[in-house]
Amino acid sequence: MPSLRSDHLIRAAQKGGPLKPAFFIWLSSLTSPLILSDMKTPRLPIAVQQAVMRSLRHFLQLASDRLERPFAEPALVYQQRGTAAGTAWLEKWEIRLNPVLLIENQQAFVDEVVPHELAHLLVWKVFGRVPPHGKEWKWMMQEVLGVPARRTHQFEIASVRAQTFPYRCGCQQHHLTVRRHNRVLRGESEYRCVHCKSLLKPGDYSPS
Repeated sequence: MPSLRSDHLIRAAQKGGPLKPAFFIWLSSLTSPLILSDMKTPRLPIAVQQAVMRSLRHFLQLASDRLERPFAEPALVYQQRGTAAGTAWLEKWEIRLNPVLLIENQQAFVDEVVPHELAHLLVWKVFGRVPPHGKEWKWMMQEVLGVPARRTHQFEIASVRAQTFPYRCGCQQHHLTVRRHNRVLRGESEYRCVHCKSLLKPGDYSPS
């Protein structure tokens, strides 16, 4: 398989077209859990929201300058639940951040989580649907945004983990709230991964 060199990526990015499949190296995804939206969101200080917005605009400008094309500003939503620091919603062009973990890890969110999720959006816009943490995402993080390409966070999650139940899909670990978990037990609802689209099942994820 050919190597995924920066010059190939830059040319494809500037043209706005997807890379040929031969350039893709498929990796298993260790991305964030499913979005949950039925829990109360803690209030965030204005200063914290402003810092997050400055970070987003800073990295967005870096991408526009480096790739020589404009990108619309994504919406910021503080409704991420469970143990995920954040998620990128591609079609909505939206970044969702976990307000609890944000308050507890403000600088790390500004420096790492915001560019991490922005990179997912940029990769989708430039290359189309590719593996979430594949070569394209790593390149976007390191070469374009100048941030280490870490796939998962290392935050203390005791404050958010106690309210969730472990579920798995075909590609990653998820954590559902008590309310969502009870709906599954009663047979009222089922949930699917936003990445691999497979049905979530109770238990811990184990990569094959």
